[in-house]
Amino acid sequence: MISSLPRLLQLASPVLPVGAYSYSQGLESAVEAGIVTDALSTERWIADVLELSLARMELAVLRQQLEQPTQETNDLFLASRETAELRAETVQMGHSLARLLAELGVDVPIAEPALPTAFACAVRAWNLPPRDAVIAYLWSWLENQVMAAVKVVPLGQTAGQKILLTLGAKLEELAGAEPQWSNFAPGLAFLSARHETQYSRLFRS
Repeated sequence: MISSLPRLLQLASPVLPVGAYSYSQGLESAVEAGIVTDALSTERWIADVLELSLARMELAVLRQQLEQPTQETNDLFLASRETAELRAETVQMGHSLARLLAELGVDVPIAEPALPTAFACAVRAWNLPPRDAVIAYLWSWLENQVMAAVKVVPLGQTAGQKILLTLGAKLEELAGAEPQWSNFAPGLAFLSARHETQYSRLFRS
């Protein structure tokens, strides 16, 4: 029997070819607005998005899809995306992951799959522990946010690792919390919308 750990590491890896490196999820706009300027404000921003947005809605969708992937839950998540960029991001990454999984023998039987839907299909096909899979999903998001911050704030590598150490310690608790199905993050939505017309950009969101 193949260990689940290598599979989880593969799904959470920054080299997974889904294009995660090209998105900042509003972080670049927060830097442009002067909200994120240093390591402390970077950690605060990432922590807020993690706890108030990702852990409340996206994880609820992921958990639901881990039980049984449905088109209805997938479409609900797409409808919950506040801006065109955030919707396009999860659709593009979900499509890329679904296409990769097809090459690896895993079917994603959902039209226009969002990222958490495609991720859940891989977890189910490989019989991975659901709780560990949720933590891996959170870690993948967190690592990508820190990598984006290192480039755009900018931060040193050591500062980035300190943020990963601090916020990474919260992932198990978030993974075990009750789903809230809440997606109220007006500041994130506003800055994401501003990013669509931002003059100078490194990232697609």
